[in-house]
Amino acid sequence: MRRRATVPARVNIIGEHTDYAGGLALPFTIKNRLVLEANFSTTEYIGDATIIELWKEAGGPVAELKLQSDIPIGKGLSSSAALCIAIASCVTGQLANMQTCHLAQQIEHRVLGTKCGLLDQMAMVYAKQGYATMINFSTNSIEKIEMPRTWKFKLIDSGIHRKLADTNYGPNLSKNSDHVIAENNRVMQAQNASAEELGDLLNKSHESLINLGVSLPSIDSKVSELQQMNGVLGARMMGGGFGGMILVLVNDETVLPEYPLVESSGPATLEIIL
Repeated sequence: MRRRATVPARVNIIGEHTDYAGGLALPFTIKNRLVLEANFSTTEYIGDATIIELWKEAGGPVAELKLQSDIPIGKGLSSSAALCIAIASCVTGQLANMQTCHLAQQIEHRVLGTKCGLLDQMAMVYAKQGYATMINFSTNSIEKIEMPRTWKFKLIDSGIHRKLADTNYGPNLSKNSDHVIAENNRVMQAQNASAEELGDLLNKSHESLINLGVSLPSIDSKVSELQQMNGVLGARMMGGGFGGMILVLVNDETVLPEYPLVESSGPATLEIIL
């Protein structure tokens, strides 16, 4: 028997460092994909050492594990969460449930050392093409938000590669912290925002992340430069911080023409091949 999990990358529009504080976030998935195939017709563990360690931590039996991925590593698109979702779903044979999300989070904590919340896992499992997913982490509930055609996003690489396990990822925030309260409000406002209004919210979100201490001067300089460009409505650092991608909201695809638009794709999938 073989199982094949295909998991998309995640883009978070707004709602950063809120998931482990019971807050709100508004992510969607994109076309970049990680594919893990597990072949159970073998007598020994075969594959990359880290993948095997994650697999064993998830309770996986002897298997050959093959990985293909075009999700950039260390760029804020949640490559590690995609891998852990793929492993959790191939081990259990289940996908679209919170148990898969929790198992993926657990093995990421224990093996990779990233004390992440559930934003990435839930975004990947519950995505819908053409929609963003509004997640309330106080109840782990979701609401599908249709993406307006005027919301046009591009991703700009900051050029800084980082490993979240080696950073101050997951600052000690509560639901009553200034950042979480303000960011939750921005998520609520974003759901019915025009492109111009959303751009302003992105700019304010980045300023809040600076105050939170998870940005870097070199990223702030690049974000500021982008924010001041003609046709750019807003920009912010995306992901856990300290590097990775910058999310940019543009008027149309002719702005920053060297970068393609990123569009909402579907959820992770699992195939069982007998």
